Amino acid sequence: MSEKILTVTSENFEEEVLESALPVLVDFWAPWCVYCRRIEAAVEELAEDTEGKLVVGKVNVDEQAALADQFGVETIPSLILFRNGERIGEDLVAPGSRDAIEEWLEDNEIAL
Repeated sequence: MSEKILTVTSENFEEEVLESALPVLVDFWAPWCVYCRRIEAAVEELAEDTEGKLVVGKVNVDEQAALADQFGVETIPSLILFRNGERIGEDLVAPGSRDAIEEWLEDNEIAL
């Protein structure tokens, strides 16, 4: 995983996501999820390309089941956006490409 991507846990969620000065994209995933691994490169590239504009974090649903439950994550990968401590927009479930993720971010007024 890229050093530009945060590992988000229930212990650091408030500080890293809710208190972030920047919008935060949180990718709920699992290591056994083939589709999660397919979009992993796109998420990593996005983290690199949006540094200073967007924070990208990942939640391993196997290790952080309480966080997945808290946000109603039933299908992975699920991408959820947070801004100013609030969940914003519709979640993006199983995006097909980086372009789909970028379009979703733009729809939620996240400048790239």
